[in-house]
Amino acid sequence: MAKNTAGDVARPSFVRHGKLRRSNAWGNALRVLLTVTIVVALSGAATVAYAFWGLVSNLNTVDLGNEASGVGAGSKSIDGELTILLVGSDTRAGQSWDDGEEGELNDVNLLLHVSADHQNATVVSLPRDLMVPFPSCPGPNGEPDYFPAMSEQQLNSAMMYGGLPCAAATISELTGMDIQYAGLITFDGVVGVSNALGGVDVCLTQEIVDPAADLDLPAGMNTLQGWDALQFLRTRHGVGDGGDTSRISNQQVFMSALVRKLKDSDMLSDPVKVYALAKAGIENMTLSKNMASVEFLQAVAGTVKDIDLDRISFVQYPSSTHPYQEGRLTPNRESADLLFDILKSGQPFEVTGVGEGVALEGADAADPAAPADPTTAPTPEAPAIDPATGWEIDATTGFPIDPATGIPVDPATGLPVDPATLPTEDTGPTQLPDNITGLKADTAACSAGRTVF
Repeated sequence: MAKNTAGDVARPSFVRHGKLRRSNAWGNALRVLLTVTIVVALSGAATVAYAFWGLVSNLNTVDLGNEASGVGAGSKSIDGELTILLVGSDTRAGQSWDDGEEGELNDVNLLLHVSADHQNATVVSLPRDLMVPFPSCPGPNGEPDYFPAMSEQQLNSAMMYGGLPCAAATISELTGMDIQYAGLITFDGVVGVSNALGGVDVCLTQEIVDPAADLDLPAGMNTLQGWDALQFLRTRHGVGDGGDTSRISNQQVFMSALVRKLKDSDMLSDPVKVYALAKAGIENMTLSKNMASVEFLQAVAGTVKDIDLDRISFVQYPSSTHPYQEGRLTPNRESADLLFDILKSGQPFEVTGVGEGVALEGADAADPAAPADPTTAPTPEAPAIDPATGWEIDATTGFPIDPATGIPVDPATGLPVDPATLPTEDTGPTQLPDNITGLKADTAACSAGRTVF
């Protein structure tokens, strides 16, 4: 089995800085790895074994230094929660397309988390332009603490300072999530996987024209495969405000459509098609050592095979404009902590807002997140009044509120009631703050491209 040491990256010969941006973000090929993960999850153990048995032996692997041991033979699922970091590399080395740019950045960073009860799956996209602290990272030959910790660097530079292990350690420190599995993919697989899928159907509210990505798509439904799929995933100028957060939300439209296609089609029951999908992705992958086995892939399949579409979520890590680094982002720690606390709890949640450049199907054009064509503007409801006392009824307890004290009173006893002592009502899934945007896999959404720059 081929093996990369923990830092198969040459030591940088230039001063470290945060201004690392590539004009062509081919790292979006990471979506291939997510695709293969979904294929594994939905196709069942027998098909997985058939498709992967001859492929995993050729995988490149890397030692994270802290990963869990591999699953044992016969394991039907992962024990407890599952967190996998999926990184997209923009290296041109050995790729079919090469514009002469050198080096390697982790331009796409996805954190896939499955709850301990295996009922919820969430993919968190972390913008490459985030400015974050770096822990100390291993060197080119796995030397511990070769690169010292830094107070702030651009997230997509982590691959230069210790490879995939450094990216995993940085994102683990940022999110508070224990990352014991990780994978990396280059961009060649996007074309192969999208072709093996037969394309993914994505709707556009208007045409997308992006000369920088050589992309020109008409409004309406488009079947994206091959280079068109890759260009759609990498376009910045063609969606939203032209920034990385807009591109992420555009990619979420593609990913949700891809998941629905895999769920609805019969292609995963065809071992020949599953093999083609797996081969296109795996030939361009590097995985942590504990992932590179049929047993692990079978266990992943058992872990997520029964998750419903409405329990698969794509969300974007919350951020805001950096105070002094133009074009960069700073983490919104408060909202991010809330997001990851919810993920760790395993409780279902609802995303209340979509990202820039996304429109829900049937939504009002002026407000893509709003229901279509409201007949009347919403007005506040008048408070309910208790007919016996004439007092306003407390919405939490259902008891009338004594106007002299402002405390609810139980009519049966005439005594004041402390709402904190009453049984709490199940209010359903937690609603995320508006600044955490995303999509559920069962939500039909369109890309709201732009033609004016």
